[in-house]
Amino acid sequence: MRTPLIALAAALALSACSSRQAEQAQYAQQALVGMPTETLLSCAGVPNRREQAGASEFFTYQNITGGGRSGSSVGVGLGGIGGNIGGGLSLGIPLGGGSGPSGCVATFTLREGRVAQLVYREDADDAAACYSIVENCLALAPQGQ
Repeated sequence: MRTPLIALAAALALSACSSRQAEQAQYAQQALVGMPTETLLSCAGVPNRREQAGASEFFTYQNITGGGRSGSSVGVGLGGIGGNIGGGLSLGIPLGGGSGPSGCVATFTLREGRVAQLVYREDADDAAACYSIVENCLALAPQGQ
């Protein structure tokens, strides 16, 4: 009975962490506006793609995670030594859905040498992947967190 409670507590802790990362990724969309291009490059690194259109420049960062996600699983084990026999049962519950790669694509719009906007691709499904793109830059954001 104790093992399922520990597994549930771990799942809830991971969910809370993911929720905080999603909030921080969303916060970055306002907090990083105004950041100089040089600072963005120093904290986020070289973008995967860089485009110029008129007076605007677009830096696109991709963080694609994982190949496939596994489904639920059940495991049963028996063991014994010295006349003692013990058994166990485990249940694996996936924390995510889907089976393909997941991740985040973030595009920074820069005008006059500063971040004017940050958008995540609409189908970004992994808050941790988005957060990992902006995490270092949030530490340099002028506003308090």
